[in-house]
Amino acid sequence: MSSPRSESIAELQRLRRGRSRRGWLTRSFRLQVMLLVGLLLAGMLLAQGAYLNHRKAEIISHQMGERALAVALSVASIPELIAAFDDPDPSATIQPIAERIRRETGARYVVVGNTESLRYSHPLPERLGKPMVGGDNDRALLHGESYVSEATGSLGEAVRGKTPVFDAEGNIIGIVSVGFMLDRVELAVIEHTSLGWWLVALMIVLGFAGAYLLSRHLKRVILGLEPYEIARLAMEKEAILQSIHEGILAVNREGQITLVNQQARRFLGLPPAEEVLGRPIQEVVPNSRLSEVLERGERQFDQEMWLGDHPIVVNRVPILHAGEIEGAVSTFRSRREIVNLSNALSAASRDVDMLRAQAHEYSNKLYTISGMLQLDRIEDALALIHQESERQQAQMTFLMKHVADPVVSGTLLGKLTRARELNVALEIDDQSSLSSPLTFTGQEVMMTVIGNLLDNACHAAQQRGEGGQVRLFFTDLGEQLLIEVEDNGPGVPPEHVESIFEEGFSTKPGKHRGIGLALVSRLCRENGGAITLEESELGGACFTVVLDRSLCRTSQPVEPSP
Repeated sequence: MSSPRSESIAELQRLRRGRSRRGWLTRSFRLQVMLLVGLLLAGMLLAQGAYLNHRKAEIISHQMGERALAVALSVASIPELIAAFDDPDPSATIQPIAERIRRETGARYVVVGNTESLRYSHPLPERLGKPMVGGDNDRALLHGESYVSEATGSLGEAVRGKTPVFDAEGNIIGIVSVGFMLDRVELAVIEHTSLGWWLVALMIVLGFAGAYLLSRHLKRVILGLEPYEIARLAMEKEAILQSIHEGILAVNREGQITLVNQQARRFLGLPPAEEVLGRPIQEVVPNSRLSEVLERGERQFDQEMWLGDHPIVVNRVPILHAGEIEGAVSTFRSRREIVNLSNALSAASRDVDMLRAQAHEYSNKLYTISGMLQLDRIEDALALIHQESERQQAQMTFLMKHVADPVVSGTLLGKLTRARELNVALEIDDQSSLSSPLTFTGQEVMMTVIGNLLDNACHAAQQRGEGGQVRLFFTDLGEQLLIEVEDNGPGVPPEHVESIFEEGFSTKPGKHRGIGLALVSRLCRENGGAITLEESELGGACFTVVLDRSLCRTSQPVEPSP
């Protein structure tokens, strides 16, 4: 048989499958987790990759400029090149030197010019003697600086290292410009940063894969439910826990309270849940045995205990996960409710037995009368009818005259019939009287007390066989109600006198015994009275019950019948 929890989960899953496809993106927890984690990781990796690659590009560009400047400084310090400035045709000497260095260093060009920026060397010989292009020579020619610049020359946009050429006296006699084209620099940057972008892309793919696995794991952990379904289950669980009649108290492995419902707080007299949750169980409920369950992992079922003057039945079980004790749960319910229910069922059973016995008795008498009439013994049949009528009338007259409460009268009349069925002589003392009607509580108490005592007495007297005898006396004269039931049965053994009123104890064989006298004893205590046991004049047991007179409504004596 499936549990309510599994039925609730199955219902939620059916609801989820039956929803329309519109809006699935906003409801799928697994997809949300995967996209959130994946996009967050991708954004972080892309931002970091962009920053690192940008810095790497800057470093490469700077290194290319420094390389161009270093080549320019080397060229400007060549003695042959410096001496060639005094030749009639400087290009004849400078051009071969510049081209050789250009090829060796991989530069796009190595241009040497005079103070008027006229070229003495150039990769394209036809441009020799023409002015240098770019307009960025002043810092070298006028101020003698060595620097790196980006400008567009005759061959295109380039990163250029520029430095002046000094003669032996330190005068500026020319300029050296070494350039690397920017498109080549960009290719170098791309070549050196492409690996980084591939690594970023790989990490993004791995991140989405990890996010997918994480979302699957989380979905499995939460039993495949969506967040709104978990919220609904949590609200349903809270409503169920707070509405059931059993008290529930749960603790974690450290013995701290994690759950307590309203019924548990009512039973234990605890403050609101906010003040209890998180506190040690021994501090809140000093006599709790949940610590034993946490230590030993043993289950305890149907343990009886008292909370004040309230009997309860307790179950304690550990919370296990992967073989480890993660906490413990205690559930308890009122045993008084169970006892009251048992008594109600017993009373209904007694009423059924009484009606069955009464029907059986009158059926026999009707058959007897029918037989006499068939035998034409009319006088004998009339005599039997008159005899039975007089006996019933005498009982009814006695009860109407001496008992003011109709509920008690009906109970006694039923017990008289039941006693005859059991072949036990039940005698109500002529001095018995109940002059005042009872309250509703008084009727319940009197029915329970008289019914249980008479049932036990009849059962004991029945063991005598044909001579079974039970005597009942009751009165409300004075300050208290007095009830006395005695029988000629075997009595109560001396060793059982102290235990006869304990719940669960019985001298009768069989299960579900030991409730009647315990219930009578409790009712007596609750209504300002007591019950005692002594030896009967008839030879058996005599039970005397004293109850408070507050169970009577008013003291109105029963008027005698005319």
